Amino acid sequence: MTPALAGNSGSTLVPIFGGSVSENPTISIVPIEGEQFTQRLLTPLSEDKLTLLLRQNIDIDILLRLVTLEFRTQNDVAVYHNRPRNEQDYAAFRRIVLHLSSIQDRDQLFAEPLVFERHWTLPAASVTGESFHTLEKEYAMTLDAQQSVYHLSKQVIGRTILTNYDPFLLTNAQRMQMNDEAERNAPNDFLVDIRPGYPGGEYPLHGKFRLRSFSNIMYFIGRSIANEPERDVPKDPRTPAVAENPVSVIAISESDSPPKGADVSVNYRGKYYAVSPSPQSSWNQTAFRVLSQIYQMTTTDLPKSGIPSITIAK
Repeated sequence: MTPALAGNSGSTLVPIFGGSVSENPTISIVPIEGEQFTQRLLTPLSEDKLTLLLRQNIDIDILLRLVTLEFRTQNDVAVYHNRPRNEQDYAAFRRIVLHLSSIQDRDQLFAEPLVFERHWTLPAASVTGESFHTLEKEYAMTLDAQQSVYHLSKQVIGRTILTNYDPFLLTNAQRMQMNDEAERNAPNDFLVDIRPGYPGGEYPLHGKFRLRSFSNIMYFIGRSIANEPERDVPKDPRTPAVAENPVSVIAISESDSPPKGADVSVNYRGKYYAVSPSPQSSWNQTAFRVLSQIYQMTTTDLPKSGIPSITIAK
């Protein structure tokens, strides 16, 4: 059984940093420059990057309000844009992510890869000694002497989905079907399946979040300062009480002079911009930290070995 999203790390792969102990170790990262840098800024976030962020136990409403372009229901019957100028779409989107947050608050939100088995049969006569040794390295093989066939099976780790139940509760055929649906989506689509009968099932959802690029995230935040401000959206009546539902995913103040009480402010074209402090919670600070993490994931690479290089300085 895999644990719920809110607690342990589950079965999703996470990076492991390793190296020998030294007196002054330094970790090297490789910056991305030029055309590749621009391409990364414009490339939408992928499902695996969103999953990695979810594993950090970040509030899902903060994360999805930042990185999601829209929510699409099954077969694209309806599309809800995460953009304030589309009032009805924006309100529907906000209610969806707020409902997911309420499930997360109950430790019942899962972001798990679909693990299933695929099965094949081969005529026994077609399997030579050499091919048998090749096949058994990748497949579990059983000989059916009566039918004169080999039954082959292989465990597959498929796409990740967001659910209000443990995906292992599904049958193997159901997990395969769900993965086939996810495979038809783009790499920046994240499948969601909230079912009745489980926590949060009073508001069932089935569809996909389409993820933004980092460039589009910054465009959204910039527009929200003055041109296209976010606004208050109450929860859906089916959603239980939630701890936080701020108007803005990240509140940026704009002033003619250095703002008081701001941890960091930036002067741009005669105006000062700062992340507004959140006196009663850490929402804004968390959103800014998540934004920084997304930037780092977008613009830096680890060395090709997959592990940060360790340099011993004497």
